[in-house]
Amino acid sequence: MNNSAANTGRVLWAGMRALLVLTLVCGVLYPLAVTGIAQLAFPGRANGSEIKDASGQVVGSELIGQTYDLPLKDGEETPTPDLRWFQPRPSNGLGTNSVNTQYSIILSGATNRSGDNADLIQWVKDAKAAVIRDNSTADYKVRPSDVPAEAVTSSGSGLDPHISPEYAELQVHRVAERNKLTVDQVDRLVAEHTDDRILGFIGEPRVNVLKLNIALKDLVAKG
Repeated sequence: MNNSAANTGRVLWAGMRALLVLTLVCGVLYPLAVTGIAQLAFPGRANGSEIKDASGQVVGSELIGQTYDLPLKDGEETPTPDLRWFQPRPSNGLGTNSVNTQYSIILSGATNRSGDNADLIQWVKDAKAAVIRDNSTADYKVRPSDVPAEAVTSSGSGLDPHISPEYAELQVHRVAERNKLTVDQVDRLVAEHTDDRILGFIGEPRVNVLKLNIALKDLVAKG
């Protein structure tokens, strides 16, 4: 009986020592080491890929899109896009939060509708009609064939911060007119904020909408 109790005590003490050592290594030293390396090697990414405006204020992350809507009016349930700004692709974010009021990111995801779903088809038709209506100006008419797919569909995450250069170009005339800029000025802005394929062959050219709108705000302020 004494030997059994002594053996049990030794096993428990050995287990306790292993728990303490593993907690120290895996729960303290390893996270500190990884955090330190990340802060030294990739400080921007380690801190959420934050984007700052000209005043140095953090206005978002380059990894999460934002919406650019007008304040809700009495009786409105769906906000109206603020057409002074470049618009992102449709958002499928769900829920609310107090950190980022531009996008609801408690839950996000795709629509989970099949390609022949009646609701999805109607959503796409309505979105396409809105893109054509909102981006047509007195001297520039958007044709249905001009509307790229991402202008009327959300991404798999529902929070994609990028649009294609084609969708950005489609919005140039409207943005120029609303901000009293020339088309050439806004065209150059889009070109300057178009990122090429990663390493020249991975992915597609893309435009980060938040970065583009920050540059647009600065251009309007100067002009």
